[in-house]
Amino acid sequence: MISSYPLTVSSILKRKHFENTRVLAGKKGLTNLVKWVHIVEVTNIGKLLNGNELILTTGISWNRNLELSLSFLKQLIDSNVSGLCIEIGTYTTTIYDELIDYANSFNFPIIVFEDEVPFVEITQDIHTYIIKSQDQIISNLEDFSHLLNKKLLNINHHFELLELLQQKTSKQIIFIKDNQMVFFPNCTHIEQMLWKEKISLLDENAENSHYRVPVLVLGYEIAQVALMSNNELEPLSELDYLLLDRTITAISQQLLNNMYVEEKKGNQRSEWIKDWLSGYHSETAITTYLNDHGLSQQNGAVVCVCRIENKQNMLSVDESYIKLCLQSIFEQQGFSLILTEKKEKAILILLNKRLISNYKMRLINAFERMKASDLSTKNGFTISIGVGKFVLNLMDVCKSYQTAEETIKIESKLLNSSLFYHFYEDLHLFRLISVMSQHLNLTEFVEEYLKPVIQHDLENNGKLLETLKVYLKCHGSKQETAKQLYIVRQTLYHRLQKLEKLLGEDFMLPEKRIAIEFMLLINDYLKPIVEISDRKEDYN
Repeated sequence: MISSYPLTVSSILKRKHFENTRVLAGKKGLTNLVKWVHIVEVTNIGKLLNGNELILTTGISWNRNLELSLSFLKQLIDSNVSGLCIEIGTYTTTIYDELIDYANSFNFPIIVFEDEVPFVEITQDIHTYIIKSQDQIISNLEDFSHLLNKKLLNINHHFELLELLQQKTSKQIIFIKDNQMVFFPNCTHIEQMLWKEKISLLDENAENSHYRVPVLVLGYEIAQVALMSNNELEPLSELDYLLLDRTITAISQQLLNNMYVEEKKGNQRSEWIKDWLSGYHSETAITTYLNDHGLSQQNGAVVCVCRIENKQNMLSVDESYIKLCLQSIFEQQGFSLILTEKKEKAILILLNKRLISNYKMRLINAFERMKASDLSTKNGFTISIGVGKFVLNLMDVCKSYQTAEETIKIESKLLNSSLFYHFYEDLHLFRLISVMSQHLNLTEFVEEYLKPVIQHDLENNGKLLETLKVYLKCHGSKQETAKQLYIVRQTLYHRLQKLEKLLGEDFMLPEKRIAIEFMLLINDYLKPIVEISDRKEDYN
């Protein structure tokens, strides 16, 4: 157990030369930490302070002027000073009530010496204590680091590191992941509820009696660890903070090492996963496999197929690093990741661990994190993602994979799409078009309805096809169509007359209109607009 406690205002009041003192204000602030002591007799002090100082003064420069006194006190509070000690006697006889009220409103301690005291001896005594404490902190921290390093050589779980931290600090340690908490030492249900309530009320990560820090792996937060004082009057010490930070670093290293080990094992599991994607495994075999790999908790699954462009730029990137980054990103969004490669594409099997109702939003968040990370932007390759059907039964993962492949195939046709990911469930008519393309000559259908318009545009460098699309999208509203096309109404009327001549005056009747809209989608699927100018001969 570490026996050294932080130096607070209340602990300083127990030291030599503080026997005959009185606390005038800010009693609730007596737990403030003190990192240094200054003797101050000037009134403009704000820029000279770093915070957590205890100020000694006779008040000679400000005590006879209320406005100056309040200004001096405000500077101390704004600079996060720990407390103010005033010698009563030679230069100051009374303290303004306004100063006491102002200090109380901020829980700022004001302490008065009833007798004359040697300020120099006070600063020498406290500074000597602080310096010795710092030396002791460094020594204790080095000893603890050696213990952590030894533990890392023979460790089964990172909880062993937290147990070691608890033994050294004698504080309550709480490991927080996915809204679940593990307590070191373990405590009763009532005590756990009290600790959870305290954590939920924390406004900031660092408090005098509470400290909570994230556990980061490859720059992503995967958990948090809270260090909680068992006694509000016994705040955390600087050593406590340092011990926790060293422990967090060791946990991150251990988790990263585990992820690399798992990644190497993953290569051996690749063939089994490919058979799963092909639908060869029974429900029992799948359940056994997931249980053996600690993936038993799941609530459905979805498969994503990733097509990578400029893949040659990936040669300089550690593939294990990429996989670990992806694992961290999806883990934060409530998915366990099983990753493999097939036909030069990355296949992501995502086992859902949270509510099904918001799985799509969580996936989008993960994709945006991927885009924002330096995985692609820094290394010069781009990713397109097709998301298959969400399935409840893990035997249907093969169906999710098939629909993900279909999605990535359709996505490659949508060159005018602004998204780099598409969900199978959002493709609607494009799914039907894809199936139709396997059995029918869709070009003939497009030509039957749209050939006159496309041919007119090619021969006259016109924009009738674009006008037709926007006009149908606006449900025949001429005003809205002109607005979206940035043209005057007269120009629109002229184009609509040409469309009526080419398509027939009945082109806006319900059945024909639906057919034309469908043909426009097929045309986008077969020949994206950006390519039409290169294929004039197809329509001659």
